[in-house]
Amino acid sequence: MPQPRGQGPTLGAALNSLLADFGVQPKGRLASYKAKTWHAQLVHLTHTHRGYTALEEAGLHVTHATLMKWLSDDEYNVRRSYREIIHQAYEAAATISADPILQAFKDHQFEIRGIVKTGADERDRGAHGTAPLRIDGRNGHWASIEAMWRDGELGDAAFEDDFIDFVICDDIGEGTDGWAFPGGTYTIT
Repeated sequence: MPQPRGQGPTLGAALNSLLADFGVQPKGRLASYKAKTWHAQLVHLTHTHRGYTALEEAGLHVTHATLMKWLSDDEYNVRRSYREIIHQAYEAAATISADPILQAFKDHQFEIRGIVKTGADERDRGAHGTAPLRIDGRNGHWASIEAMWRDGELGDAAFEDDFIDFVICDDIGEGTDGWAFPGGTYTIT
């Protein structure tokens, strides 16, 4: 099995790429959920077990006869509160939860290749025979990163910032004047 590898134009992009190479899926949206009106959303929901479950969890409690009336007539006058419940259920059914970040990722021995700066010291780590920046993920505090991942908010910039603050600094310290990654390409193994 090849060693996981992440690449990107920023450290955060490379970290997200590495996370994907570990096989972890972010929070997302099912591509088939594109309906806009309450009726189209209800039709979509009633075609799958996932949809019926989402309707129940959102609190839609109507008789089978009422549901059939709604489905048979897209002009039917449904109360706004029911339309909101249908929309809430639709959004819930469309959302895919993020896989948890694997312990193997958090325990990873990260090797970062690219421009690394701390204070006045700026080097191209891992290039021309130089050593990459090595970080022991076991020394990091991952709670903030995991929370953003679960909420679907772990963008490249946020991942980079929190990785510096809670993994790099916890492993090797804050550096002379903080850590910066001003390069245009990074590789992490």
